[in-house]
Amino acid sequence: MPSPYGMEIVESCLTCKLRAKRSFCDLPPATLQAFEGIKYATAYPRRAVLFVQGQLPRGIFVLCKGSAKLAINSPSGRTVIVKVAEPGEVLGLSAALSGNPYEVTAETIDPCQVNFVKRDDFLRFVEDDVEACFKVAEQLSENYHKACKEVCWLGLSHSAAEKLAKLLLEWSSKNGEGAKAEPRLKLRLTHEEIAQILGLSRESVTRVFADFRKQRLIRQNGSTLVIPDRVALKSLITN
Repeated sequence: MPSPYGMEIVESCLTCKLRAKRSFCDLPPATLQAFEGIKYATAYPRRAVLFVQGQLPRGIFVLCKGSAKLAINSPSGRTVIVKVAEPGEVLGLSAALSGNPYEVTAETIDPCQVNFVKRDDFLRFVEDDVEACFKVAEQLSENYHKACKEVCWLGLSHSAAEKLAKLLLEWSSKNGEGAKAEPRLKLRLTHEEIAQILGLSRESVTRVFADFRKQRLIRQNGSTLVIPDRVALKSLITN
């Protein structure tokens, strides 16, 4: 089914060809059928807010297509992007389980398909199905692992150049380009948003990008970034 945002909407999880590649979606037939009965498939445009930091949890959001940024905002107006979520991830999971307010604000980076499940329905689903409970535990464990990795990026990197090099190499690895001679990736975030991920100023990120281009560590054509020498870029990383 086509959507207003140029995506092909997958109405049924049972017929989704990608679910086997995604941890939470790779459920046994009976469990998947139960999930199918409680989820609502919705398409969102770019820059749509799924939920807001401090809002009481309405339920969970399973990201099917597209990507979303999860950000924490301070009372002073400072923003830190704690994660860029990719297809197959469950957003709002810990809040839905605990009943505490959402810890972050979730906003789509590009057009997305999201499967929404109301909190009460989700809690019954997890309580009644061992496989579903295991997948939830697996997702929470993965979230913790990634959070520790992000802390290492921010706390143990010695320079802005090292932080940005790590991020670009991580992104190229995620999109399957990491092993190629000249990895390519699509920059979907602004310099301001990249700065919010790395704990830097926008000016610092813009300066490092310019330095990388001068050193021929990267090439850019619009939003497409090429890493001509992955080894040279990796040499900037000291830990």
